[in-house]
Parts: sequence; structure tokens; C-alpha cells
Amino acid sequence: MPRRDLDTSTASRRKGKAPKRRPPVPALPASPRRSGPLASAGPSHSPRKKKRFRPGTRALMEIRKYQKSTDLLLRKGPFARLVREVCQTFSRDYMRWQVYALLALQEAAEAFLVLLFSDAYLCTIHAKRVTLFPRDIQLARRIRGADHL
Repeated sequence: MPRRDLDTSTASRRKGKAPKRRPPVPALPASPRRSGPLASAGPSHSPRKKKRFRPGTRALMEIRKYQKSTDLLLRKGPFARLVREVCQTFSRDYMRWQVYALLALQEAAEAFLVLLFSDAYLCTIHAKRVTLFPRDIQLARRIRGADHL
């Protein structure tokens, strides 16, 4: 069996020894062209490190945020264009929509989608999973009797 060098083996990558500290980099004098906060020498990133959350924490924060809010989740402009496009497939003549009619339709569509996703996630939990699959949504629609939609 060939002998490996200790520096390249996996044993040297394991934790155990404290890393050696590098000496601080001496500050370079500011050039006359640069002035202000960018003139200081050193790393180009900000001195403050961005807070890293553990996996799943950010998702739970977003869930709580959107459960508290009552505003619409879909953008109004793209939803209005989608409604007008679907309306055009059924009728060749141009139909005009009131703003409140579009908002009422969007409110109903979002309520339908939220309830559908919550039912589909119940199917996911029943299958002893945490990831929502398209087949969970299909099962929820089939159980609801909304298969014709």
C-alpha cells in the first residue's frame, strides 16, 4: 500500500488543531484619486457579516409574515393580463373589465389556490413526506371533485 503524505490525506482536513492566525494586513495609504469610505484599504466586502439563518428558519419567517398579511400575493398587472388573455380565447371581441371586477376575481383565485395548497399539503403529510409534489395537488383536486377545472 503506497504511503500518503500527511498534508494531502483526509486526516489533515479533520478538526482537531486550531487554525493558525494570519498577521494583520498593514493598511495602505489612501491614493489621492480615491476619497471617502472606499479609500480605506482592505477587503472589498462590508465589515459587517450578513446574518445566516439555519435551513428552514427563513421559510418559517416568510410563512408567519404572509399569514399575518391580508394583501394580495399575485401582482395585479400580470393577473389582469392573464384574465384578458383567457377572456379573449372565449370571445373574439374585446371585453373591458372594471378594476373592482378584476380585484374580486383575483381575491377569489388566491383564496382557491391557498385552500388547494393547504389540502394538498395535508395529502403530503398523510404520505409521511414534507415536500409537496404535483401528485398531491392532483389528489386534492380529485378528492374535492374539482377534476373538471
